[in-house]
Amino acid sequence: MKRISKKSYISFITEYKTTMYRIAFGYLSEEAKALDAVDEAVYLGYLHRKELRDPNFLKTWLTRILINECYRILRRNKREVTMEEPPEKADFFTAEAALPLKQAVQDLPEDLRKVIVLRYFGGYTIADTAKLLELPEGTVSTRSRKALGILRVALDEEEGGLANGK
Repeated sequence: MKRISKKSYISFITEYKTTMYRIAFGYLSEEAKALDAVDEAVYLGYLHRKELRDPNFLKTWLTRILINECYRILRRNKREVTMEEPPEKADFFTAEAALPLKQAVQDLPEDLRKVIVLRYFGGYTIADTAKLLELPEGTVSTRSRKALGILRVALDEEEGGLANGK
């Protein structure tokens, strides 16, 4: 059984951190929480890297740790009661034209949003997304198509439709 060295782990994290942030932001919708989730996932992955049986699954293994950390943060936040307005969501997309897309993704039902976040923000295949979410591939494919249809309708309705260049 080959183990992951400290150097190879750090090298992998350097390449993968942007994707990890996108996934965490897709789940949490706030920059600070997404950064916390990524930091914690990287730390936990480092601590437990010797437990990974097959180094070829490092990306999937670390993504699963990240998703679990996002769920932990979401559970913790459900218990918190805030007395003021929540802060503005972090601008994940820099282009102003992407703001309707960002809002439309956030408005998706959770089961559909998870699939979209992993498939399009995380760059995972249907098979990898199915493994990460512990769902059949057919379900992931169906949810992906359904979510894309909802997004298409939502974006077409936004300001007279983005297809018209508005």
